[in-house]
Amino acid sequence: MPDTLQGAARAPSDRQAQIAGTARALLDAEGPEALTMRRIAGALGIKAPSLYKHVPDKTSLEALVVAAGFAELAATLAAAAAGSTDRAGNLTAIARAYRAFAVAHPHLYRLMNYQPLRRDLLPAGLEAQAAQPLAEAAGHDEARARAMWAFAHGMVSLEIDGRFPPQADLDEAWRAGLAAFAPSSAASGRREQDRCREAGRRP
Repeated sequence: MPDTLQGAARAPSDRQAQIAGTARALLDAEGPEALTMRRIAGALGIKAPSLYKHVPDKTSLEALVVAAGFAELAATLAAAAAGSTDRAGNLTAIARAYRAFAVAHPHLYRLMNYQPLRRDLLPAGLEAQAAQPLAEAAGHDEARARAMWAFAHGMVSLEIDGRFPPQADLDEAWRAGLAAFAPSSAASGRREQDRCREAGRRP
């Protein structure tokens, strides 16, 4: 692995965190076009060559912003889950927080999710930390957790990209989708599958 990737895969330095914060502010305010090395160096009051000492290229810069985004999302989802006492409540709270995060920060959400994830550039364990609240809400069933995330990602992507018709009741669509993942529905489905297997037939 190249030295630049090894450096980016560790926890960011204080200077890198400052760079990531400046880049994030520009991204939120102006969109992805603002994420240029020259623009960020100017916002920091330094020359571009000085920026390259801390961030070797734009890919590494975006990785810093994505890593900070995942850390923020992880904290947001954990806080949402902490306010509920059962899995159904956790799932609803996590979904609400996930949607609010994406809608409030659409440019960041797209940067985090609309391109291949450079896991080699992220701090170890960060992706798992962000996924932990959803994994717990899914009863640590990986397939269910992935399906839940796919639903949430599809919903927020369509919303922030303006793909739903103006009259669409998105709150009701979320409720309908989450109902399919409710623990009671999952348990009922498993019981039906068990009954089918006991009867010697496919569900």
